[in-house]
Amino acid sequence: MAQQQPLPTIDRLLNLVPDSPSIVLSHLQSQPDLASACDSHGYSLLHAASSYAQLDLLRALVKTYSASSNITDEDNETPLFAAESVEVAQCLVSELGADPSRRNDEGQTAEEKMESEGDFPLVAAWLREHAAGTSDGAAASVLAQTHGANDSPQAVAGTSHETNGVHPPPPLPDNVKINIGTMEEPSQGDGQDPDPEFRRRIEELAAREDFQGEEGQRELRNLITEAVTGLAADGQGRDVRRRLE
Repeated sequence: MAQQQPLPTIDRLLNLVPDSPSIVLSHLQSQPDLASACDSHGYSLLHAASSYAQLDLLRALVKTYSASSNITDEDNETPLFAAESVEVAQCLVSELGADPSRRNDEGQTAEEKMESEGDFPLVAAWLREHAAGTSDGAAASVLAQTHGANDSPQAVAGTSHETNGVHPPPPLPDNVKINIGTMEEPSQGDGQDPDPEFRRRIEELAAREDFQGEEGQRELRNLITEAVTGLAADGQGRDVRRRLE
């Protein structure tokens, strides 16, 4: 007789979120109470799904299992504080009812915390524009601020509010601007040459047929994040995942 498998714990499900969200959903069918459960630090499946951008799991937790999108951890931080991409922030706020004005134990909103720590500038920019009531207009492509990447048709198309159902990313944070396009030769003594590698990469991306698709927009956001932070997006640590082993 086969030995019955023990029921999964919240800690087990949290560890499955990064790579196996479908298994998490299958366990929730028999243990729906875990949808709103937290570990010893108040870390929930919603926090993990937000951090790892598991949007299908995020939606199911709220819409199917009635978990609160404003559930808080031990630092009084909601899943919005764990959002690392604009898509996740939009899903939480615009679709699932997350409150961007909620404050943690240090009195910071998610946008204020990201801004103060220099994390995820595109998410912080979107939240800032949303708070100002201008998030729809702020959704213009970052290429509008890079002078259209040589004004290629793909780059010009990227400045529209929405193309084929894909929302372009929000603008760069305040006081940040990247100039891409026809560059004049720097005069001697300028002391600062343009970065030809970054220019080549963004122009190459703008010329791709899938530029307006999810993959093209994701790579664009990664390029802009590198330019803003000076670090490759994949190389940044994820503090919000400290509780997953």
